[in-house]
Amino acid sequence: MLQRDLRSKPVIIAKGMLFLLLGIFSGGLLLTSIFSIRNLLLLGLTIWSFCRFYYFAFYVIEHYVDSKYRFTGLIDFGKYLFKRGR
Repeated sequence: MLQRDLRSKPVIIAKGMLFLLLGIFSGGLLLTSIFSIRNLLLLGLTIWSFCRFYYFAFYVIEHYVDSKYRFTGLIDFGKYLFKRGR
């Protein structure tokens, strides 16, 4: 049987650390090819903006807009917005 929820705390932490390393590595590669202060600031702003959107999509909507709806991913959030707009 396929288990959909990740429940192991060490594996969850390892997954988070892998995401962090991937972000540092890919951002570093991007900046080494086109380094400038402007690009560094724009990359930082882009990362910050997407983090805030992710927070908005899951925490803010669930706690302040529609407490009945639970999102499992950004695709579900998109479906929610599409249905709500109709």
